[in-house]
Amino acid sequence: MRRRLAAVLMVACLAGAARLAQAGGAVPSDDAAIVHALSRLGFGPRLGDVERVKAIGLSAWIERQLDPARIDDHAAMQTISVLPTLTMTTAQLQREYPRPDARQKSADPQMAPREMFQPAPEKRPVRIVAEMQAARIMLAVESERQLQEVMVDFWFNHFNVHAAKGEVKWYLTSYERDVIRPHALGKFGDLLRGTATHPAMLFYLDNWLSTKPDFTVPFGPNRGKRAGLNENYARELMELHTLGVDGGYTQKDVTEVARAFTGWTIENPRQGGGFRFDPRIHDPGQKIVLGHVIKAGGGESDGEQVLDILAKHPSTATFIATKLARRFVSDTPPPALIDRAAARFRETGGDLREVMRTILTSPEFRSPQAYRAKVKTPFEFVVSAVRATGADVDTGERTARSGGEEHMGPAGFAGSAFDARALVREVQQLGMPLYMCQPPTGYKDTGDASERLPPSLSDIRKHGDGQV
Repeated sequence: MRRRLAAVLMVACLAGAARLAQAGGAVPSDDAAIVHALSRLGFGPRLGDVERVKAIGLSAWIERQLDPARIDDHAAMQTISVLPTLTMTTAQLQREYPRPDARQKSADPQMAPREMFQPAPEKRPVRIVAEMQAARIMLAVESERQLQEVMVDFWFNHFNVHAAKGEVKWYLTSYERDVIRPHALGKFGDLLRGTATHPAMLFYLDNWLSTKPDFTVPFGPNRGKRAGLNENYARELMELHTLGVDGGYTQKDVTEVARAFTGWTIENPRQGGGFRFDPRIHDPGQKIVLGHVIKAGGGESDGEQVLDILAKHPSTATFIATKLARRFVSDTPPPALIDRAAARFRETGGDLREVMRTILTSPEFRSPQAYRAKVKTPFEFVVSAVRATGADVDTGERTARSGGEEHMGPAGFAGSAFDARALVREVQQLGMPLYMCQPPTGYKDTGDASERLPPSLSDIRKHGDGQV
């Protein structure tokens, strides 16, 4: 079945490549511009998309995409409504999909030791991540709010957390649903604070364990043990989330930022608790961050001040503008475009919709040199191939009833449905398992990432319908 699915995707890629080649040559240049926009603001054109965009005008379509609340997306939401974990709170997920409990005894003496304390398959925590993966594929294929889905993918990768680390899998659903998605085209400062206070990030980068120096744990299983400062979040906050590696900070700044965030922890993480500030483990002393003095005794506001300093720093504006221009224009975006996007970031207080408008209406974005200048990630590659077929995606219930991993309509593609689980596996086989990037850098966003793929698949991404 997997070979058949791979073959179908390859055919779709080649068909899409032929259409894109035609759009770039034998048809009017405005069609090529529409295909370019559909491929950058979204995950590639579906059958009839070019005509639909042409009917309302490309500029009007871009404006609609910049304001996704104006777009009726009921059909896509209905598609993912069959995935129950997507609407659960973290506490509900902890109860419904518990970790194996080694203290329980099995009533079945025939059960193997490794199976003895496992919940039923449909109740294992891995289902939470599996449903998130399926939903990401389904929305990327089905949603009319294409730019919204691209931005969710972009910002999750920017503020990456690894689903396989400890408690993160139970917090993952809320992290994307309640933080990344609502702020994907909002204010950067809101997105930054949302990630900083979310248990998924606090756990992933260990800030929930960070304390003032020489703190002694007063109770619990670690009672009497020494704890101390953890700089993981502070370093990645500046290097990856805001200023960039060349943003002008020093190791002393890293330490001072880490001190400011002591006490930012999680209330009962194994019970789905949320953010909590614990003054007992906070370093109350004065801090100096990037030349800004944070007075002693500020408590939780120390971290808030740091986030405000970083969100408003000129290096953050340049770093975010560079990453967005690299995602939407080319791997080496023109410096003039970066300067204008960074200026818009500063002028609007980090309004991401306005920054995106600056990029998407720029001459650099509209330039024919930008057409097909980007190499697709494995996720984009698979999703765009499915969209090119005109097929739908479901959770596998319908395909299972039909007796196959995926089924084709009588016309070959149109009217058929792919099993989202099979597509998730394809993305994983191509080297990009969703929500499973271990380092905080996230997955690479440049074309040289294709070097990790098998040669045949790398060639398809580069020379088939692998460019956007």
